[in-house]
Amino acid sequence: MARKSLIAREIKRAKLCEKYAQIRKELKEKGDYEALQLLPRNSSPTRLHNRCQITGRPRGYYRKFGVSRLVLREMALRGEIPGLKKASW
Repeated sequence: MARKSLIAREIKRAKLCEKYAQIRKELKEKGDYEALQLLPRNSSPTRLHNRCQITGRPRGYYRKFGVSRLVLREMALRGEIPGLKKASW
């Protein structure tokens, strides 16, 4: 389980990114990069990082399911994801 502060920081970045998205888009279209630099750094979408919805783990993230590889495997073994099963040969 990731620290609560890291999960909260990521949520805060997502809100800032959403808040400044329109302003950022307009400044990019105008080509006003000096004004763009004055915006908060965390408002940039490149600073966002995908995290597992259940554990908050930042690595081993599957976009299709929105969870980390560890949670995905547990859910597959319990049969919570339709059509997915653990491979064995």
